[in-house]
Amino acid sequence: MVEYTDPLCPWAWGSEPTFRTLRASLTGAVHWRRAYAILFDHDDDPVPDPAAETAWYTRYVAEISAHTLAPRPVLLKRVAAGSWPSSLVAKAAEFQGPDVAERVLRRLRESVFVHGEPADTTALALSAARGVPGLDPRRLAADAASDDVLERVRADRAEARRPVPEVRSVRGESPHPGAAKETLDGGHRYALPTLLFRAGATYRAVPGWRPFEAYAAAVEELRPGLLKLAEPPSPARALERHRSLTDPERRVLTEGAWPPPGAVRVDTGNGPVWLHPEEAAVRPDVTSSGPASP
Repeated sequence: MVEYTDPLCPWAWGSEPTFRTLRASLTGAVHWRRAYAILFDHDDDPVPDPAAETAWYTRYVAEISAHTLAPRPVLLKRVAAGSWPSSLVAKAAEFQGPDVAERVLRRLRESVFVHGEPADTTALALSAARGVPGLDPRRLAADAASDDVLERVRADRAEARRPVPEVRSVRGESPHPGAAKETLDGGHRYALPTLLFRAGATYRAVPGWRPFEAYAAAVEELRPGLLKLAEPPSPARALERHRSLTDPERRVLTEGAWPPPGAVRVDTGNGPVWLHPEEAAVRPDVTSSGPASP
């Protein structure tokens, strides 16, 4: 499975409840790889009026948030200047294991969609990852600056601009059906997010913002019986595992009375984000409502 994504993409952020459920249902059964497509690229036209652009993008994110129910920032400071720094840091984190990589990517997403300041510089991206359990920050900085990681992200970007024919024209009832986007050079790239499922020579592409059933159907077509719905853990165990849960996530990923003891609520412009207390303790960027009470 390949997930074409970007740390700063609002539709990818809104897809996390479904993707987290899908990953839990396929644990140990598939190889899940992320390809960073670079949503905000070097060759994008300069913005003539940054304030107007930020106001427009704030409305755009709010519209997406209304569909996905994902948190959005109370105040968006600016539109991201570029996706390269966050993508390089996310790719570099993969060298430190899947748990570290998941948590670093989550921090990068939250930089914009919770805190309103996109991690669009190397310093901000590295700062967003600070305090992730098990992370070696010096190694992360060195790997993010390496030629190896740069080439890997360049390869991801190029791969995302070779979409399978089926996604060139996509229709559906989703507010984001996921037809491939035209690029400035006349080509196309995958809409974000897009999942591409491969089994031998066959594949299925599921683009855009889709319900869990669409991804489950693609897996079933390729490998019947492979997907096994995981039993939802308790709220405390889920928060310990993920460190951070939105309301849409905790509703599909946990079972039991919410919130668990010690959970820290962080209010956003569209519902709360819930942090494990150890996560909140190492997050200087968090303005919380304090420990939540049942």
